[in-house]
Amino acid sequence: MKKLNLILDVDGVMTTGQFFYSADGKVFKVFGPHDADGLKMIKDMVNIVFITADKRGLQITRKRIVEDMGFPLELVPESERFEFVKQKYGFENTIFVGDGWFDVPLIKACKIGIAPQNARIEAKQAANYITPSKSGEGAVFDACLYIKNMLEQSSQNQ
Repeated sequence: MKKLNLILDVDGVMTTGQFFYSADGKVFKVFGPHDADGLKMIKDMVNIVFITADKRGLQITRKRIVEDMGFPLELVPESERFEFVKQKYGFENTIFVGDGWFDVPLIKACKIGIAPQNARIEAKQAANYITPSKSGEGAVFDACLYIKNMLEQSSQNQ
């Protein structure tokens, strides 16, 4: 079986979604402490890719996702995400984790759509799975456990 793609939105999924501004601009984002453990747990089972539309906070995101954790990061505006995922990965073999209104079409189209506990109501209504934890507080870890269990059950049933 072909490896699944796991595509995760950054802000509102890996982070709390809050942006901390000073007079100099965006300075901080809050990332959760447990999510990297979940990603390590399934990194050999799925292809993991992050997407963000946040140009102003890109350096913060790049530091955490690319430099600290070693995962690919794509800068994709919300309005182009659907076509980007469709063209580059396809929907039939992709799990998408998103939290916002612009994520709803992807959550619906992908093989599995996941939303954090504190996602927009539209995202949660579209999702196949809603994490027990909020974004930036273990939602990605929850999603990874869900994916790990799903893949292990699938391999046992074959």
